Amino acid sequence: MTITSDIDHVVAQLRRQVCELHSLLTRYELVIWTAGNVSARVPGRDLMVIKPSGAEYASLRDEDMVVCDLHGNLVDGALSPSSDTAAHAYVYRHMPEVGGVVHTHSTYATAWAARGEPIPCVLTMIADEFGGEIPVGPFALIGDDSIGRGIVEVLRDSRSPAVLMRNHGPFTIGRTARDAVKAAVMVEDVARTVHISRQLGVPPALDAADVSALFDRYQNVYGQTGRPSDVLQENR
Repeated sequence: MTITSDIDHVVAQLRRQVCELHSLLTRYELVIWTAGNVSARVPGRDLMVIKPSGAEYASLRDEDMVVCDLHGNLVDGALSPSSDTAAHAYVYRHMPEVGGVVHTHSTYATAWAARGEPIPCVLTMIADEFGGEIPVGPFALIGDDSIGRGIVEVLRDSRSPAVLMRNHGPFTIGRTARDAVKAAVMVEDVARTVHISRQLGVPPALDAADVSALFDRYQNVYGQTGRPSDVLQENR
């Protein structure tokens, strides 16, 4: 598969957006060194844009972002794709509603993943964004689509846009890559808060009916209608 002239502009925009979104991972201290990655689906094509493998965040440029097909094969770019490319590709193939995937090793969310324990729904923010507890996915080795299979297995029938892959870290999905980054920021925030609350005791879970009501309000009422999804929203 090659990139044709009719999607050149779209791919260029996505390269710029994906590059910019990586700066949010460092701004919110969700990654260190070269770990983590953001990808975005190319609308209407079996393609995605993703960070190159082992690239340092401070030196990332738009043109460094690579284009792959949805089997993880490099289509355009001078650098090797992320080691998580096959996992992202599997998600896009099996969850057509997903437009963005993010992986981080953020400290508190990864600590929950190391314990293999879901983050319980004890905060309205968790109900709002995740629609219930933040689930744990199976352990899987890096390099093939095993991680992607685990992500799809857990999130396909879940309201949560985040999964804690056991002994690895959080993966988040979204309608857009920005939505997936937002979920990555929020999963770390609530992971930290719930961890701290547990030092004081066992926080009670929210009632299921309240969780659904909060999730529906936040997803369908909260915010401004008609606002572009890629507008930076610095505040919740």
